[in-house]
Amino acid sequence: MASTQRPASSGSSEGGYPLMDERKRKRMLSNRESARRSRMRKQKQLEDLTNEVSRLQGENERLDQSIKVKEEAYAEMESGNDILRTQTMELADRLRFLNSILEIAEEVSGFSVEIPQIPDSLLKPWQIPHPNHPIMASPDMFLPSNQGLFA
Repeated sequence: MASTQRPASSGSSEGGYPLMDERKRKRMLSNRESARRSRMRKQKQLEDLTNEVSRLQGENERLDQSIKVKEEAYAEMESGNDILRTQTMELADRLRFLNSILEIAEEVSGFSVEIPQIPDSLLKPWQIPHPNHPIMASPDMFLPSNQGLFA
């Protein structure tokens, strides 16, 4: 039985072989077309991934720039805070000095002078004055400026 069927690769055109050659030719064409479509899909996928890489690189650059701007603003704010802390301490020292002058004047003159007390918030500016009081949000705080608290 095996001797009656021959593979189409013999190249013979006798009997049923032209039909086998035609099938082989169609299969080769189909395979070529399938390979072409596969290459096109891979090319499209490569282009899509290349575009995605470019988009993500652009987004990374934008985020890096945004981070740099925020870091600069933070450093500027910290510098401003340091200046304000120093000024607060200088003013508290001045106030203590002036209070001591008033105390001396009171002792020397015998007159009663009202000497103001220095608030703790001036003496210790790094401490929150009222840590037990929560900050409450009002319903109007997110309204546009033409509405809200003064409406």
